Amino acid sequence: MTFVTKLRLQSGNRYELESEVSELKSMLERKGAECKGPHADPPKRITVPQYKSLQPGDAYSAWDYTVYSRKLEIHGNDHTAREVGHMDFPESLHVEIEVEQQKPAGHLRK
Repeated sequence: MTFVTKLRLQSGNRYELESEVSELKSMLERKGAECKGPHADPPKRITVPQYKSLQPGDAYSAWDYTVYSRKLEIHGNDHTAREVGHMDFPESLHVEIEVEQQKPAGHLRK
């Protein structure tokens, strides 16, 4: 059975995100891992209201920022995927890792 490790990296700093993703991609290629991506999602604009106190009423102007996102998939190569899972990423990056088990075609499910 093959495992697919899906990585989703998000940051408000597009340049740092691009740098980390390109370093990660080149490391995966050096180790011979089959990697799909990076795939970019459209930037998401976030607006957060800011209030002067905990009571309803006066508010400061809203805080606006953009979140950039990239997705990568590592097919097979479980050892390398495990290494990526234990890496230290900068605090400005949010990293989600999902592992999916893929069964061959025609495999009986129980």
